Amino acid sequence: MYRATQPLASVTYRYSHTTYHPTEQTLGFWEFLDRTHGDLDYGALSEEEIGDLYVAYRAAAAGGPGAAGPRARAEALRPYAEAVEDGWVHPASTRILHLWSAHYAALGLHDPGLLEHQPPGLTLDETLARLDALGMILDLRGAGGPVYLDHTRAGLPLRQLVTADGRPNYLACALRELMALAPGFDEVVLVYDTELDPDYRQLARVLTALGPAVRRVPVGRVPIEGRIRSARHGGWRDHHAGALLTAAYDAGHDAAAVHLGMRLYFIAVLGPGHRQSFRADLLHQCLRRAERMLERARYGDESELAPELARHRKDHLYVDPYRLTSSLLGRRNREPAPGLLTEVFL
Repeated sequence: MYRATQPLASVTYRYSHTTYHPTEQTLGFWEFLDRTHGDLDYGALSEEEIGDLYVAYRAAAAGGPGAAGPRARAEALRPYAEAVEDGWVHPASTRILHLWSAHYAALGLHDPGLLEHQPPGLTLDETLARLDALGMILDLRGAGGPVYLDHTRAGLPLRQLVTADGRPNYLACALRELMALAPGFDEVVLVYDTELDPDYRQLARVLTALGPAVRRVPVGRVPIEGRIRSARHGGWRDHHAGALLTAAYDAGHDAAAVHLGMRLYFIAVLGPGHRQSFRADLLHQCLRRAERMLERARYGDESELAPELARHRKDHLYVDPYRLTSSLLGRRNREPAPGLLTEVFL
């Protein structure tokens, strides 16, 4: 979406892990690691090994089998939250972000700054004050209670933003970032996990009140053998980005074929929904099709590129990546417009 829209409009791609580090999900994991594993050398661990630690943490937080002590209290997380505001990241997460940066490079993806400290533009108190000015919060802190996002006048349920002991959730962190950014843009596109749709409906209402047109693009998770499971339950071995990239390169596909073939499969074939389970055979068919497409690709005059991209807009400014990528599969041996592969897909 970002690369396809760039030739037609000025686009800012914002994806900051820094923004969401203050959530209990992240801080709790870090506290769990320090409490149960001490000074472990995380730089020597694989993505799978750190993933196993996260599965253990979620089991412990839920009080499941093998639970390693009670859930961390707010005072135990407070030093981590303060360190995050100064740019600190736990070594386990630093290791994961380095690995993910390598995956981005291997997939030919734009890196939005995975390893950078990118703090949100507002503090939590500033965010709540702006929501209050918009008449969109129910603040019970004065009575020792939590803070809620209040869109009940629009028929939406109250949504907690901050717990009674001061811990912000994912939605509160998103508001800290996006309420500062949104007024400077004509259109804001929110790309998110389908399972978070209720939260993003609420988020869209807040951002719309700040001026821009807001578009929501939910992306479904890919089932594995017919089941969708959260990463906190495990079951992702052999199906995460690193494993899929290793398999593709071991099969003899070059970087260009991997970049294009992965997009053909995960965007055009699977689409934005979650109806089809992952199939390695279809992925490899797409990689082979990408090789054939690259062999006959046209290069040179790119004057056809902008009109080709513009065809995949509707009533919005951004280029629809599903329509654009699906058009490559429906070309019946017609070559893509010059520049389309190099500027958008490779």
